[in-house]
Amino acid sequence: MRNVTIRQLQIFAEATQLESFALVAEKLHITPAAVSFQIKQLESMVGFALFERVGKKSVLTTPGITLLGYAQSVLLALKDADQALRAMNGLTGGRLSIGLISTAKYIVPHILARFQAENPGTEISLYDGNRQEIFDALVSGKVDLAVTGQVPADLPISAVPFVSNPSIIAAAPEHMLTAYDHLPLTSVIGEPFIAREVGSGTRQLMDDFFGGFGLRPRISMTTSSNETIKQAVIAGMGLALLSRHTIGLELRLGLLKELPIEGLPLRRSWYIAHRQGMPMLPIHTHVLRFLLERGQTIIDTLEHRNGALLAATP
Repeated sequence: MRNVTIRQLQIFAEATQLESFALVAEKLHITPAAVSFQIKQLESMVGFALFERVGKKSVLTTPGITLLGYAQSVLLALKDADQALRAMNGLTGGRLSIGLISTAKYIVPHILARFQAENPGTEISLYDGNRQEIFDALVSGKVDLAVTGQVPADLPISAVPFVSNPSIIAAAPEHMLTAYDHLPLTSVIGEPFIAREVGSGTRQLMDDFFGGFGLRPRISMTTSSNETIKQAVIAGMGLALLSRHTIGLELRLGLLKELPIEGLPLRRSWYIAHRQGMPMLPIHTHVLRFLLERGQTIIDTLEHRNGALLAATP
């Protein structure tokens, strides 16, 4: 292993993600033959086959899985070293990547648009996924910062709240429960619910909220898409517990109605998170400070403006 090169580890790590030497070659701008050669050289040095063919995909063997963990650690350490040295030299850079849980994509771009307007030349890459995917991306160094719900205590992640995130139960406007001014939570127990998949932050919030009262909602359909949930509720297929930010436009247009359920809205916060021990470049610190200091004001202004525009529409 002493003669293994960083380039070989990079090619190996990309191959584990893409599961195709041809796709690795395309991404790294080298030939498929060069990818195959470097992998064979690496296999020769470690003494094991690292991949096996399963159909058209190259899948990791058991030794390959073991090596991958160490390869990722090496590559992440090099990235941290590069960032630390750049920060010491006062190089601000202009690029960063931000992970977003799927619900956060409805508000964060509005904040980042203001940031880029005030800081031209910055380049921001957004990566969205469910809560577990975003946490994995943050811990592995795939993203620099992440906007998510509250972070579990067992992860090496630091997080601070920056924007309020109210959650409500929504229904189609013609649903019979929309005629009431006040409803106990028990009034929706017999109703079908459209829910996010297990593992998402929204699903966890839903389970915890109902479970806190010793209740279980009747889930008739699950999906990983907030858009699918919205369309299903609009179509009258059931109710849904969602962030108000997710359905703000639909509420204003009258496509959805907020049910006046006792105990709602649930008041949570969006958190901006970074990996513990990650060297913070000036661009990271600048964006983090902007989110903390300006995020809530920008969202409040946006919602007020949209509400005024729709109220003025004949």
